[in-house]
Amino acid sequence: MKTQPPTLDEIRGWPATVDIPRAASALGISQSKLYDLIKRGEAPVRVLDFGAKRVVTASLVRLLEAA
Repeated sequence: MKTQPPTLDEIRGWPATVDIPRAASALGISQSKLYDLIKRGEAPVRVLDFGAKRVVTASLVRLLEAA
């Protein structure tokens, strides 16, 4: 059973950064695809690396607002 991606309003309520699985769900892509984009330097969102990678929620919002 496939879950629905979060709405833009839901994403706006997220913490300042989110983990890769959550960001991938917002983008409608798989975690492995997002990790691949990050590795190649082609991620469409800002990624911070604190040992574990985190996506800046504001960059997700900007990307999705522009879509």
